[in-house]
Amino acid sequence: MKAKTIHGDSPEQIEKGLQECTADGFAPALAVVFISVRQDRRAIRELLASRGIDIFGATSCGEFVNGHQSKGEIAILLLEVSREDYTILIEDIGGRSIEEVTEQMSHIVLSQFTNPSMVICSTGVTPEGEMFDGMTLVERLTTALGPDRTFFGGMAGDDMTLTGTSVFTAERDAPHGLVALVLDADKVALHGMAITGWKPLGISRKVTRSRGKLLYTIDDKPAVDMYLKYLGKGEQAGDQEFNILSELSFHHPFIVEREAGGDILIKGPIGIDHEEHALVMDMEMKEGEVFWFSMPPDFDIVQTIIDEATEVKNSVAADADALLVFSCAGREPALGPFVTMENEGLATVWNSPMAGFYTYGEFGRSKSGRQHYHSTACCWVALKELQPEGEITTKT
Repeated sequence: MKAKTIHGDSPEQIEKGLQECTADGFAPALAVVFISVRQDRRAIRELLASRGIDIFGATSCGEFVNGHQSKGEIAILLLEVSREDYTILIEDIGGRSIEEVTEQMSHIVLSQFTNPSMVICSTGVTPEGEMFDGMTLVERLTTALGPDRTFFGGMAGDDMTLTGTSVFTAERDAPHGLVALVLDADKVALHGMAITGWKPLGISRKVTRSRGKLLYTIDDKPAVDMYLKYLGKGEQAGDQEFNILSELSFHHPFIVEREAGGDILIKGPIGIDHEEHALVMDMEMKEGEVFWFSMPPDFDIVQTIIDEATEVKNSVAADADALLVFSCAGREPALGPFVTMENEGLATVWNSPMAGFYTYGEFGRSKSGRQHYHSTACCWVALKELQPEGEITTKT
């Protein structure tokens, strides 16, 4: 498998990039496209389709390739790979349930290859303005495909406007749906991990009163007051203009233990309901749930990501042909310039062309090997074409 990346802020720049990267005979069959909602998706789809290139695409909250990070632009990973080794599926959810659509897609996946793996993206915000239920998607995929199947990916973004996201192929665009790049795992191996790097601060806490996504009390104390005062923002507890998402949540989310396996899930306040005097959470926190406040992010988070990737790479003793990165949109404001070091560091570890985007949620295996939905995580997956036994190739 050969791979190259291109980027641009217009269809014209992408066309120029295509011309330049194919001038040496490089003939991509597949394009992984991450694109701002401000860009002309139809034009990009038509441009790639006119060259006979298949598309797996999602809208973004920022996009990046080796050596270039942008907002409002287009990032593309081009792959020269046999069409016998992959297929692309897209499903519009419409009025159906996630469970129904996932079951249908899983049935098709298992009919395509004996040993399938997947890169999958969902929309991030539905046409009704609701966040996509990534947790249900991962749970249902894991059940339908089997716990040993590998899949990685993320939820599409919309430049942090929360106005509408999309996934797409060359033929279709789905504002509420799923797109899957299904790979023959006997021909193309996936190695990856989803990891947050956030560290706990102080003692554990317990949710003592909650309802849905409203968190009222922590350790029998008002949640709003405790969160703000504990993190030095107590004087702003009653400020209607205080933006808890940008001021605190990106930097100090909650660390929650999952029910089994020692894995964690990051949950964060996205607002304050002043009438209810409650924190509005991005995910439900049930009464009795134990969690920790988190340390402020620093370079150690990035180093943790790089170290874990190095460990995985050393275990397989091979470089990658290509690398995809699905990084939470909250990591960029939280980590600042460190987030670029994180993305570039992963590409350096795997010695491969890389493309990625900032997401509204991530799908992937944790270090424990369990498949999860994640928030505030860096989820990466390395692709490596497997050679027939006895055949030796040199990476170009």
